[in-house]
Amino acid sequence: MEEPRIGVYICWCGTNIAKMVDVEYIAEEVKKLQNVVVSRNYKYMCSDPGQDLIIKDIKENNLNRIVVSACSPRIHELTFRKALENAGLNSYLFEMANIREHVSWVHTDRKEATEKAKSLVMAAIKRVGFHESLAKRSVEINPASLIIGGGIAGLTAALEIADTGKQVYLIEKKNSLGGNLAFVDLSFPDLSSVKQILDPKIEKINKHPNIKVFLNTEIDEIFGYVGNFETKLFENTKSEETLKFGNIIVATGLKPFDPSVIPEYAYGKLPDVITSIEFEKMLKEGIIRTKAGKEPKNIGIIHCVGSRNNKYNEYCSRTCCATGLKYANQLRDALPEAGIYELYGDMRVFGKGCEEFYTQTSRKDIVFMMFDQRNDLPKIKANTSKKDFNMIIEINEKLSGEELNIPVDMVVLMVGAQAQDNAKDISHAVGISMCGNAFYIERHPKLDPVATTTDGVYIVGSCQGPKGIIDSVSQTRAAVSRILGTIAKGSVQVEVTTAVVNEDVCCGCQTCISVCPYTAISFNPEKNISVVNEVLCKGCGTCGSACPTGAIRSRHFTDLQILSQIEGIMSLELEEV
Repeated sequence: MEEPRIGVYICWCGTNIAKMVDVEYIAEEVKKLQNVVVSRNYKYMCSDPGQDLIIKDIKENNLNRIVVSACSPRIHELTFRKALENAGLNSYLFEMANIREHVSWVHTDRKEATEKAKSLVMAAIKRVGFHESLAKRSVEINPASLIIGGGIAGLTAALEIADTGKQVYLIEKKNSLGGNLAFVDLSFPDLSSVKQILDPKIEKINKHPNIKVFLNTEIDEIFGYVGNFETKLFENTKSEETLKFGNIIVATGLKPFDPSVIPEYAYGKLPDVITSIEFEKMLKEGIIRTKAGKEPKNIGIIHCVGSRNNKYNEYCSRTCCATGLKYANQLRDALPEAGIYELYGDMRVFGKGCEEFYTQTSRKDIVFMMFDQRNDLPKIKANTSKKDFNMIIEINEKLSGEELNIPVDMVVLMVGAQAQDNAKDISHAVGISMCGNAFYIERHPKLDPVATTTDGVYIVGSCQGPKGIIDSVSQTRAAVSRILGTIAKGSVQVEVTTAVVNEDVCCGCQTCISVCPYTAISFNPEKNISVVNEVLCKGCGTCGSACPTGAIRSRHFTDLQILSQIEGIMSLELEEV
């Protein structure tokens, strides 16, 4: 290995780092270290001048290793790797120390923060000396795409991709397209017809030459890797069809919460306590009646049913509040003389035009009442008196501080949304992760909100978390643009920091195969060794930590590199490094 000639760059990040870390002191101190040829500090290393500074120093000082101490590698590691490439240096001869999120943002003592930052920089310097050049690898892309889910997100994705002339396979587990939106009458906040949104899309999809629709179909297992996936369908028939495609969009949506588990609301016990899904059916049919066939004189709309409550689901379902306001408007138009009561924990109606929609609704003689969503839910009880209403809602109204009884003939429960029953099966089939609420997890919530940790697999719409039409369509188009970009390019780079098996040491125990989360390792019975598919491998290190003989190592995370990093961070004095 050539003698390391290291360039070190300490970023101010404006005042994000410099306010808590003495970056100038660290830059001067690391100049004393062996093999450090250049040590600088700069206000914004990620800026074009910051990158140009690195490129210039590499060329003028013949640097062959670079350390940048700045923010999280998840944000700008690729930025600096690209700078190394532009200077003619292998991009893996680089190490990044996070002194913003790991130091500046979590400390209050400037002296201690500076010492911690110095330790992290020293660790990075020690480690980068043992980095090795790694060659990039790419695979060709099959231009066909698989879309799982036929709701608004799946329909949008299918049309966007197919209209560019590329083949699309659309999988829907039910016997019709449209998803949950097919049961909705009007959208908010403009109260426009959902049917007029969905029907043209479904009609176009059914006639599109580049879209093949599979109804009553579910995915059991998908094989392969980005650019080269494959699956077999059963489509509830005896025939079997094999599909090959380069990218996957998961758009499986969510299902409504079952309110029967909430005793306060007596759903399933009182006939005129109905869900928002059931009320939508009334609205579509144009007939709003109680079970006895009477026109309701007073209607209660209860928000956050199954949402924002630790007993059921702690998250916000996002669309319930605005939908409840939509119902109030539709009821006011259909039943001008009716009493309408909106009972809510918090009114959350974000989005373009939605706060204005709330204001407009409040001026239509709608009564709004607030309750404690987490600790004191309203109670719905049958009216045992002979008065002309059949139920009473008991509410401890927070704004007035009074306990009130509301006479009603009908109660609409704004049920929240939760993950589909087969969410786990889909996650296993396509190789993606789920959060504690069974929503699919994106690669990064801000920087990569539609991709997943499995290359070529994207999540859009409500399967990633509750959202409305606008957000679902926007997210879908973001994923589609990523897919079309890779198709246009013809190939995609795949991870090179993968696991490698030392055949002379491997004992053939197959422990690595059982623990690999990406099914990237197989067994060669002739040689009695494990074999890594480097395209499927993500370099997570699980196999290496489990291997009893130490036969597997991860490129860019070798024992020597990790131990040297530990040595650097544990050093108390610069002379010890």
